[in-house]
Amino acid sequence: MSIPYKAQLLPTEKVFRDPVHNYIHVQHQIILDLIDSKEVQRLRRIKQLGASSFTFHGAEHSRFSHSLGVYEITRRICDIFLRNYPQEKYGASGWDDDERLVALCAALLHDVGHGPYSHAFEYIFQTDHEEITIEIITSPETEVFQILNRVSPDFPDKVASVIQKTYPNPQVVQLISSQIDADRMDYLLRDAYYTGTEYGTFDLTRILRVIRPYENGIAFSENGMHAVEDYIVSRYQMYMQVYFHPVSRGMEVLLEHLLNRASEVYQQTPDSFEAHSQLLLPFLKQQFTLADYLKLDDGVLLTCFTQWIDEQDVILADLAKRFLNRKPLKSVVFDEETQMPLIKEMQALIASLGYNPKYYTAINSSYDLPYDFYRPDTKKQRTQIEIAKQDGSLTELSQLSPLVSALAGQSQGDHRFYFPKEMIDQRRQEHYDLFEETYQEFAKYIKNGRIISPE
Repeated sequence: MSIPYKAQLLPTEKVFRDPVHNYIHVQHQIILDLIDSKEVQRLRRIKQLGASSFTFHGAEHSRFSHSLGVYEITRRICDIFLRNYPQEKYGASGWDDDERLVALCAALLHDVGHGPYSHAFEYIFQTDHEEITIEIITSPETEVFQILNRVSPDFPDKVASVIQKTYPNPQVVQLISSQIDADRMDYLLRDAYYTGTEYGTFDLTRILRVIRPYENGIAFSENGMHAVEDYIVSRYQMYMQVYFHPVSRGMEVLLEHLLNRASEVYQQTPDSFEAHSQLLLPFLKQQFTLADYLKLDDGVLLTCFTQWIDEQDVILADLAKRFLNRKPLKSVVFDEETQMPLIKEMQALIASLGYNPKYYTAINSSYDLPYDFYRPDTKKQRTQIEIAKQDGSLTELSQLSPLVSALAGQSQGDHRFYFPKEMIDQRRQEHYDLFEETYQEFAKYIKNGRIISPE
């Protein structure tokens, strides 16, 4: 009698050596097949942190390695739940190990729809990596779908529903998507490792020791609360010091302007792109298919940028050169409520020197909630972190932790105005003497990295 595909275990466990988790253990045939699929292998060619590698030169890790890491943490949690909290003993508050396979597949595939430099690319070409992830999982034309479909005809939809947060078992959903899930735990540790930022680390071993299921999701034992606090603070530090780094954002702004200018130039002279940007054409035409999307990776875009350096359009060529040669736009912090008029004056000065403000200035606002409690009236609700007390009751984390309470519900970040660095760097000003008064006037608006009202 043949063994059903969903129950097929590998004859010998496969492992992937990993700098964060030591070994990533693969025991199921379906997981190995998914890893070997062309859609998952494409993630090797997409950087996890995009333009941040221009700031933290070690951040060359891929979305592939992150996806394996999320799978591994989920696998460990499933083992812990099965051993310590089986449904046979705890009823509805316990873990049903029949959910293991759908949880593992969702963990591995949660980012499969990401494109190159995802956020900038999505903004310009109106793509959505989450929607494309669902399409990859549920489209019969993908290898991922064909593998999942071997389990059962409804299995692709089950995996997709976990990522869409509509799967009926909240324990499975929260393992993949909550305020302390396998996804966040892996990317914080992985990004901290590759960027060399020690303050992004936390005690994963302790958190896995105290994690537990309950009927409506996952919780953490009270004796492990300090490890959870450490995780919250680490996440806060990573956003402030890495994800919101002003230079990384400057490169991201430059990338958005570059793609936007390419789209504009294509609308005016489409023939100029036919010879060298074939894989990007469907997106410039705004008529792309899933197959078109899956051909894209970081290398495709970088090749386009290299070719655009020789384009006749001066702005496109210059922006491509700045991005490839790491010449980010400079930035200063400003108060959005009171200093917008000053920005308009600064943009006018920049324009007077021949720069197009549309492509050489930008306003970038980056904010994040380090932690938030459940707000049923908000559009994008967050699942709060529950602490399980010894009597079995659950208490929301910020109610027990003064440290987390101080961070809860408060957005952290800043508003920045970006402009060409040569506006304040005389060494890069080719015609400084000719425009000396303009440069001096511009400099009056800036002090200690902030916009000020000139005297």
